[in-house]
Amino acid sequence: MAERRLRVGILGATGAVGQRFVQLLEHHPWFEITALAASSRSAGQTYGEATRWILNTPLPEALADRVVLPADPEALAGTCDIIFSALPASRAREVEPRFAAAGFPVFSNASALRMEPDVPLVIPEVNPDHLALVRVQQKRRGWSGYVVTNPNCSTIHLVSALKPLHDAFGLEAVIVTTLQALSGAGYPGVPSLDIIDNLIPYIRNEEEKIETESRKLLGRYTGDGVEFADIRLSAAVHRVPVTDGHTEAVVVKLKRRATLAEVKEAFRTFRGVPQELGLPTAPDPAIIVREEVDRPQPRLDRDAGGGMATTVGRVRPDPIFDYKFVLLGHNTIRGAAGASILNAELALKTGYLD
Repeated sequence: MAERRLRVGILGATGAVGQRFVQLLEHHPWFEITALAASSRSAGQTYGEATRWILNTPLPEALADRVVLPADPEALAGTCDIIFSALPASRAREVEPRFAAAGFPVFSNASALRMEPDVPLVIPEVNPDHLALVRVQQKRRGWSGYVVTNPNCSTIHLVSALKPLHDAFGLEAVIVTTLQALSGAGYPGVPSLDIIDNLIPYIRNEEEKIETESRKLLGRYTGDGVEFADIRLSAAVHRVPVTDGHTEAVVVKLKRRATLAEVKEAFRTFRGVPQELGLPTAPDPAIIVREEVDRPQPRLDRDAGGGMATTVGRVRPDPIFDYKFVLLGHNTIRGAAGASILNAELALKTGYLD
């Protein structure tokens, strides 16, 4: 893609999502990790010392002795070209704008700024044109850098499946019930005695995120903001004893009639800008349709497309609305770090990182 790989820094590098960034970027053809940053508890230690590595691949040897820096623009000045943020929302709200003001393009997994009117909330297959909001953001805020966000881990896979239906038939209403993996709560997450032999029908702020982020993502870019999609959406969320992979049961009411074959064909043929551009992290196909009566399942389908694809199954008519289906996707790859990386790839390919 480029004569040299772009230098990237990772904020919150020692946490669960930060580790996913490290894992996914280790051999990336366009990006090279040159700075790792974290809280004051970790700054000054080596990455190997500061990190309790929890992934099923080894901590990269080349980074084990890298000194962790403070999550501060001055500390990272001159070390990297772009920033990936795995900060918790409370920290991100303060820290990410400082990096953008200092000239860094920031690609954030945090929820803190997603619903700001001038902050792009992007799924590259769904709304790549919303990236243009960074120019509005820079003008309004006087920043030389910018912040681009990706959605909540459940929202990403839901909206990825809704997009082809919305384009082909229009969406009037959506009901979604999620069964969300433990890794979505971070590490160490939910205590074992709370989740073993159990299900928790509440995740703080999750339903609100799904219901509002989806309408922004499917909305229309107006040149200076986003006009939210006119879709009624109701979400109910649950934490379940699964390690990785969010499952979602979805019911949709369409604006125009469609046959079952047409609905499945819309899923199967869906391709977005990332697939057309051949972005390194983009899954192709973006949506995988399973015909087995008992799929998708987390253990069998979460790693589809390198963990970046959305798997859809049990597509069938609904007696109250129009159609219902089950979808599944990896929540810490496509639902978190991988989504930010794909956003950065899109930004690079479309000129926002020149």
